[in-house]
Amino acid sequence: MLIIISDLHLGDGTCGKPVSPSAYTLFANRLQELARNASWQVDGKYSPPESIDIVMMGDILDVLHSTRWLEKSYGEIGYVRPWTDFHAPEFTATLNDITDAIIKNNSESVRILRNLTSDGITLPAATVRGGMDPKRPAIPVKVRLHYMIGNHDWYYHLPAAGIDAIRKKIVKAFGLANSCHPFPHQIMESPELLGVMEEHNVFARHGDIYDPLNYSSEQGRDAASLGDAFSVEILNGFPVEVERHMGAELPLRFLDSLRELVNVRPALATPLWISSQMRQNNISVPLQKKVKELWNEMSREFLKLDFVQAKNTPFKLDLVDGLRLAITLSDSLSFKAIDNLVIWIRNKIGTDRITYAQHALQENAFLERKAQFIVYGHTHHHEIVPLDSFEVASRPTNQMYFNSGTWHTYFDLAIFKPGEQKFVPYQVLTYLSFFKGGERQGRLYETWSGSLSN
Repeated sequence: MLIIISDLHLGDGTCGKPVSPSAYTLFANRLQELARNASWQVDGKYSPPESIDIVMMGDILDVLHSTRWLEKSYGEIGYVRPWTDFHAPEFTATLNDITDAIIKNNSESVRILRNLTSDGITLPAATVRGGMDPKRPAIPVKVRLHYMIGNHDWYYHLPAAGIDAIRKKIVKAFGLANSCHPFPHQIMESPELLGVMEEHNVFARHGDIYDPLNYSSEQGRDAASLGDAFSVEILNGFPVEVERHMGAELPLRFLDSLRELVNVRPALATPLWISSQMRQNNISVPLQKKVKELWNEMSREFLKLDFVQAKNTPFKLDLVDGLRLAITLSDSLSFKAIDNLVIWIRNKIGTDRITYAQHALQENAFLERKAQFIVYGHTHHHEIVPLDSFEVASRPTNQMYFNSGTWHTYFDLAIFKPGEQKFVPYQVLTYLSFFKGGERQGRLYETWSGSLSN
């Protein structure tokens, strides 16, 4: 049995809030029930699995969203950002500090996952005739937990000796099946993981490679993206600067709302979120003007960064131009203009498209029919999309695309008149299950996605 989860976004507490530990307790309980159901075979006999593999498919520890990146300014000794030299000792030190803080801040959630690997789960024993025998001692089933990286935790993929010690901490904290060497971004980088996927007819990747804002196709996954710069300098930095410059003048509720910028969807609708929170918190017009001026000043400085300018193509409408338009807070910008801008950003940049299913059609695993199931994460939108159906030995075989969703708190921009700046809060939790060799009475997959009011 194979379980895939992704996009847990466990943070260090400086930017937004993750889902509560109760979600992990719910998952552990569901896993016990799921394993019990999977023990019933297609022939009607009861036979517990020898082991269960859980793959955490990227964006698990949210290293990106931390104000610890901002402790030094450009030009100061010890200045470090995701796009500076990862061989430098200050880079390793910052990554180490953020990792320690994330593990500590989510100690209860991490403990629940670690207990799955250290204690496993127990299932009723089987009788000789293939029934369930509740009178005999329960039998242990081993749980293996695998870590793949995405665009928020790609640092754990870096081939640097100094980062091995940090990965070792994560392996110990979660009880991972990984070694302390670079965590895989592609399943081909781990023979063990590749074997598990092939046994279940699954091909899986985080999906960030299809998001040009958060992945550089020229530099690959061992390099920062434009989205990293926007997240660190603007989403992480703005709440800090607002509190520093005018914290005494603004209500605490408004300051707290700014820390949730990292949970706003789409990410480039953050100016709308700021405007909406100022309106809801009855911020005076003079203070609104000061907040907007600070945002625009930070945005201008962000766009001047050498890292950002290096990605700007002259005489071509590109990602940097899209960001320049998207992050401007102006009183002169009408609701209709904002509405059109958000639609243009979604269509042009693609980072918040509802589906990545069209990319699954280009995977070799799909084209060569090596996998029945193509799985991505990253978009945070749980999906089940039929791709194709063909016959093998006169029986239909269906190929499907799944998105593994997220475990996240959201403030999602309503699609009806987005210029009116309406955001709807909720929490979501998704996991995917795949079965092999007649498990689950012959079922091949089972998914679960739930949502909770905030």
